[in-house]
Amino acid sequence: MPLAAGEEIALPEAAARHAVRVLRLQKGEAITLFNGAGGEYLGTIAAIEKDAVRVTLAAHSAAERESGLDVTLMQALATSDKMDWIVQKAVELGVTRIQPMLARRCVLRLEGERAEKRVAHWQAVAIAACEQSGRNRVPQVWPLCSLVEALDSARAALKISLSPDEGAALNSIEAARQPVAFFVGPEGGFSTEEQDAMRRAQCRFVSLGPRVLRTETAGVAALAAMQTLWGDWRPPRP
Repeated sequence: MPLAAGEEIALPEAAARHAVRVLRLQKGEAITLFNGAGGEYLGTIAAIEKDAVRVTLAAHSAAERESGLDVTLMQALATSDKMDWIVQKAVELGVTRIQPMLARRCVLRLEGERAEKRVAHWQAVAIAACEQSGRNRVPQVWPLCSLVEALDSARAALKISLSPDEGAALNSIEAARQPVAFFVGPEGGFSTEEQDAMRRAQCRFVSLGPRVLRTETAGVAALAAMQTLWGDWRPPRP
């Protein structure tokens, strides 16, 4: 939705419902809006009618909260609500985009219209996570693909995956000067054949310690570590 200072706009249905039912905002209260294109607008609630909310936009702020680290989370499908949790936390931790993948040992199998609906749902989760965390650029959740397709799309990236048995320490890798593609397997892990394909694609296996992490933990832990090593969690230089 295009935004401009001085306009009065109606909030999208989901945002309006959240403002009224969850945040309990009232007429005249201040609100901050963004449309994913960068920056944000200060605004004031002009009217509330049931779940319909109109906002008068004021000045635009060029505030940016994106990490300088470009990371794509290549996440194999996980069951139940784990994918929602993964998307939410990855967005909070500054991921640039999320690529859901089908791997051999995925318990959840999606295709066709069902896959499209789930991707749309995960994109909505990403938007909500931006609203909660203050990000004003929304990470894209890409359409579901195979591991082979994911590896091909990441040819120009530094490809990384976890392996507690054979991986080098993450901090042994020089600061990432190119986009990073981080591959996370399903609940049962990547198969031997898939690991071989990843090696042929020059994927580097790293370790975050001797313990095996769950699929819903691995990406989140690695993103936090990468932000500490290479991103905006590093302490400022004196």
